[in-house]
Amino acid sequence: MAMLIGIVGKPSSGKSTFFKAATMIDVPISSRPFTTIKPNRGFGFVRVACVDKELGVKCNPRMGMCVNGIRYVPVELLDVAGLVPGASEGKGLGNQFLNDLNQADVLIHIVDVSGTTDESGNNTSGHDPSKDVHFLENEIDLWYFEIIKKNWIKLARKSEAAKEDMEETIAKQLSAFRVTRPMVAETLSKLKLKTVAPTKWSNENLKDLARELRKKTKPIIIAANKIDLPKSKENFEKLKKEFPEYMIIPCSGDYEIALREAAKKEMIKYAPGEKSFEIIDDKKMSPQQIGALESIKKNILEKFGSTGVQQTLDSAVFDFLHYLAIFPGGIHKMGDKEGRILPDVFFLPPDSTALDFANKIHSDLGKGMLFGYDVKTKKKIGKDHELKNRDVIEIVSAAK
Repeated sequence: MAMLIGIVGKPSSGKSTFFKAATMIDVPISSRPFTTIKPNRGFGFVRVACVDKELGVKCNPRMGMCVNGIRYVPVELLDVAGLVPGASEGKGLGNQFLNDLNQADVLIHIVDVSGTTDESGNNTSGHDPSKDVHFLENEIDLWYFEIIKKNWIKLARKSEAAKEDMEETIAKQLSAFRVTRPMVAETLSKLKLKTVAPTKWSNENLKDLARELRKKTKPIIIAANKIDLPKSKENFEKLKKEFPEYMIIPCSGDYEIALREAAKKEMIKYAPGEKSFEIIDDKKMSPQQIGALESIKKNILEKFGSTGVQQTLDSAVFDFLHYLAIFPGGIHKMGDKEGRILPDVFFLPPDSTALDFANKIHSDLGKGMLFGYDVKTKKKIGKDHELKNRDVIEIVSAAK
């Protein structure tokens, strides 16, 4: 299963603009609430330093591209319906929103850092973006809480009477959210609830439990969008001070779209995520176009290092989730049966092993795995060999 990144946020936060900037496909963009009703799906790309030069070959990606030694590896993006307060109670498109976002491995919360839209996505001025951060997480926390609370007394009494494992009971109750027994055990220890009878847990205890489990299973990175507007930089600094534990990245979806469109028309040389661009032929552009591009360079690229869109995707996968990019290859043969060299890259969670990688490629490959090779060192490795980012691994399997 490919990695799925959920794009979430209130209406008019620039969520759909960010999605379009990341995928460059046609999606509805409007200042009206609920522009996105059904989730939009598309592919964005995460950057990985390619290994082809290290191995003395030239790669030929099956999907994505390789530009100046940087592989752009596809990840699936899901732009879900705009969120409004009360979503956990079914208000707005709450039920659809919550069900859609449950598919994602990580969530990118698009926050209108300019403060020009309120909680419901209506135009305003002076809105505090920190309220958007709080209400999205509160709505998801309440969603978890309502599921835990449902039939709680009955489950707690049954668990106590039968001396059943409450950790397993909670894990089963929240299995759809990828909650596991070890996660529950760790959380109960943190909240000091292991020594308290489940029937004695208060609603506040259950809310704390829901919040901690949500943090483990629905990690959120914040994209401070519309950083190009007045008041945005001031609000961005306030967000960083108020939420020092959060990863917050300044973004401009509009400017990323402008740069990609200019590159598509061969007005400039620009690859997503780069800190600058090169004008190809200024004689083909009007003074207004040149001025707009120079403004983007001065006010965004030079100040923040990029438009933030590509950086957010990269950071979500590597800096936030700490995933590993693993290349399948062979000591004697780098290509696949179609002759493509180093055609694929797979993302795996930290602490993954060679066997995990085999299973990621195909379950049959994992079932029949005998051993593997680290292609860079040409050393034989076992099933439990722990992988490192940018490893090139060959799997030797009995599976045909």
